[in-house]
Amino acid sequence: MGFQEEINKRRTFGIISHPDAGKTTLTEKLLLFGGAIQEAGAVKSHKIKKAATSDFMEIERQRGISVSTSVLAFNYKEKKINILDTPGHKDFAEDTFRTLTAVDSVIVVIDVAKGVEEQTEKLVEVCRMREIPIIVFINKLDREGKDAFDLLDELEQKLKFKVCPLSFPIGMGYDFQGIYNIWEKNLMLFNADNKQKISKTIYINGLNDPKLIDHIGETASDNLKEEIEIIEEVYPNFNKDQYLSCKQQPVFFGSALNNFGVKELLDCFISIAPSPTKKESTLRIISPNESKFTGFIFKIHANMDPKHRDRLAFIKIVSGKFKRNMTYHHVRLNKKFKFSSPNAFFAEKKEIVNESYPGDIVGVHDSGNFKIGDAFSEGEDVFFKGIPNFSPEHFRYINNLDPMKSKQLAKGIVQLMDEGVAQLFILELNGRKVIGTVGALQFEVIQYRLEHEYGAKCSYENLNIHKACWVENQEGTKAEFNEFKKLKSKFLAKDKDGKLVFLSDSSFSLEMTKEKFPSINFHYKSEF
Repeated sequence: MGFQEEINKRRTFGIISHPDAGKTTLTEKLLLFGGAIQEAGAVKSHKIKKAATSDFMEIERQRGISVSTSVLAFNYKEKKINILDTPGHKDFAEDTFRTLTAVDSVIVVIDVAKGVEEQTEKLVEVCRMREIPIIVFINKLDREGKDAFDLLDELEQKLKFKVCPLSFPIGMGYDFQGIYNIWEKNLMLFNADNKQKISKTIYINGLNDPKLIDHIGETASDNLKEEIEIIEEVYPNFNKDQYLSCKQQPVFFGSALNNFGVKELLDCFISIAPSPTKKESTLRIISPNESKFTGFIFKIHANMDPKHRDRLAFIKIVSGKFKRNMTYHHVRLNKKFKFSSPNAFFAEKKEIVNESYPGDIVGVHDSGNFKIGDAFSEGEDVFFKGIPNFSPEHFRYINNLDPMKSKQLAKGIVQLMDEGVAQLFILELNGRKVIGTVGALQFEVIQYRLEHEYGAKCSYENLNIHKACWVENQEGTKAEFNEFKKLKSKFLAKDKDGKLVFLSDSSFSLEMTKEKFPSINFHYKSEF
């Protein structure tokens, strides 16, 4: 198969949602349809009966939430599908934001009972900024929930979507009988006993086919005809160009836990979702079909297998062909690296790959050289945009509880920070280490992982910080900058890259500092 055909085969997408909307369950079921796993694990509220394939980390298994992005791949109908299952929990939103730099499209999962929730709104905003095409999957149809038309209205009002329903439920909750697939004009009947198997599709010749009444009854058949008539009048016909330019959002209904409506979603997805797209770099826009390899690290995961203490960096391939044992240029370090055992991920299994193409995600072993955002090329000094650190919202001093394990603690902190779990600030005044996180739950994850993966114990001490701002002194005089450093010395720190950061203790203090030193710029993210 030629290079261009390999690119056209690939679909790389992320699944995003508010926690508990069923995102990890949907990921499982997509793998089930792709034949990557034989039986799906049922993810329960805080107990996992059979650990979900995409939840790697022990703390995820205990709490029933995904706290790191999993990378999974499978083949389906001659397409190579790469899924990035992201954390839904708001405390891990930064990981999700970074993952969205590596996807070409997105599936948003909505809970039928809760509708559009806060975290979904934030994540959709990031997708809109990056113009990522979106498909909506309304999940848990076997439960009592909101009316289908009310949900479509909510998507339009809260998320500013221009929706286009491509499937529609027959009844809801206790009356739920199945789904009419508008996209393929067929019927799928719901069977609650079908959690582990795939439901059969019933082919009907349009809504006037007499078989429709035989399967769902006269009342449900009349209601469905009325509802489809409303859809045809009110909502636009599907337009692929509009979808790809993020101006129209197709909507599917189903129940991931019951394997229901997932095949319809997947079949439509592989035919309309984009193959790998162009990516903006500081030099130029890079197209996937360029012959020379470029790629960037969007995630680092330490200790994926604690027995082997391995640390993997995930590279999204942007252009060209990535080959095993080839030497590639690391832009930030200006060094050459050769990867003898690059990994691809097939459900929970890792396998060594010889060649990978644009859109693919490759895991490479990292001995501590790499950072999130690092770029690789065949010599060109490219640097890809849009992978910043954001200003944290929670800050604590980190203390060592076991002086005999100082080395392990230091190593653990550095590696976890490189993963992007949180951010490390070292105070200029006394060298104390401050951990900054987007959400409070991350402190628990850090503590747990330091102990279980590095054998180091830590405690935290509260610190009253309002905001971390990266400091840029572009037009300022040296005297003004020195005065700022002298006056604010106890609030200054360096991040892990050595950049100067101002840790303001209140919004008032920050505003006053901005007024007093107008030539100094304060940024809420590290990329400025």
